[in-house]
Amino acid sequence: MDILPPSPSDPCDLFAVLRAAGAAQEYLARSRNAERSRVLHRVVAALREGRDEIFEANTLDLEASRERDLPPTVLAWLKLTPERWQRTLALLESLGDLPDPMRQGNRSGDRVHDAQTFSQLMPLGTIALVYEMLPELGAIAAGMCLKTANSAVLYGSLEAHHTNQAIAIAIARGLEDGNFPTAAVSFLSPLADLSFRDLVVQDRYLSLVIPYGRPKLVRQVVQYATVPTLKAALGNCYLYWALSGELDTVRWMLLDSHRNEPDPVNAIEKVLINEQHNQSTLRLLFSSLRTEGFELKGDAPLMQEFPELAPVRDDEWHQPYLTRTIAFRRVSGLDEAIRCIGQHSSGHADSIATESYAESHQFSQRVDSASIYVNASPRFQRSVRGSASVFLGMSNQKGYRRGPIGLESLTTLKQAIQGEGPP
Repeated sequence: MDILPPSPSDPCDLFAVLRAAGAAQEYLARSRNAERSRVLHRVVAALREGRDEIFEANTLDLEASRERDLPPTVLAWLKLTPERWQRTLALLESLGDLPDPMRQGNRSGDRVHDAQTFSQLMPLGTIALVYEMLPELGAIAAGMCLKTANSAVLYGSLEAHHTNQAIAIAIARGLEDGNFPTAAVSFLSPLADLSFRDLVVQDRYLSLVIPYGRPKLVRQVVQYATVPTLKAALGNCYLYWALSGELDTVRWMLLDSHRNEPDPVNAIEKVLINEQHNQSTLRLLFSSLRTEGFELKGDAPLMQEFPELAPVRDDEWHQPYLTRTIAFRRVSGLDEAIRCIGQHSSGHADSIATESYAESHQFSQRVDSASIYVNASPRFQRSVRGSASVFLGMSNQKGYRRGPIGLESLTTLKQAIQGEGPP
């Protein structure tokens, strides 16, 4: 799906929006954490009060998408269930209760002669989120930006237009109730005479662009952007099932990694099996996964043993399914598994099931991914109970940030050097 909007119908003054967002960010930068926390709770209250309008808008989007015969995956991403919405509001409330992530001074390890050096986190400025479906993402990104004193510009896809607009209206109402500038969170309509390409080249006004969606969308944004980007990755995570790995551990890792529907951020979609695992063990795993509703695929050697598996095309090994589909492949051992992961994995969350410390250590050291999981579920959660962390997604890029996209990812570092004047 291309996020480019259809023919223009509702002109938008992009520069006026971005200038207003910049002015709002200056206001946010001067605010205290207590004020931003208070307005976050006002935003949650407004979103809760606007629930009926938001769900009515979501019904309109779903009906239009069904008429266009969009894939079930797209419809699942688009459908805003009461459970998803309640989790979103709870996450935003937890954001409001967190301590201030900004301006925490720390003594820096970089020393300047006869001076003391301190570092502190500062807001980036104005952050744009370009995303498809998943309408709650706009609310989550807006909350994270408010908490870190950044302004947000939201550009969602056409399929979720009505829902995104209803959410943006509620957020603006909450900002107004909290006496904050409504331009702190701006919504760009995909029906406007504007494409995401116009947005992501505004390096004069934007400090960061976060593309969130399927690989095609992310590639397009990165290709055209002149603003720094923070790519969010989805799917195509690998698991190596070592010979010493327990069947129950593998089964649990697979099932649990897929429980963060509808957006399978860290879902294990490819499993590399040590060639010495016997058929009976594999048959137990396959039977269990089919019972849970998974579609199973296999490479040529596995299909000879299990003809009921669907075939895997060569290009599928480096592409995410983003559905309840898992492909299996026989490998000779750890070295081949690591090579395969290096060639094909999305590089943001890869796993190993093993009882060997030596194997787990080698896997952790040699697999060049943002996150490595050893006998642990890679399941992605935006907010973990009892944790002071909130995450928008996962990034597989090297450079600006890598791994979980949390509050710190929306900040930059400032150094202050304090001396005593001339000697």
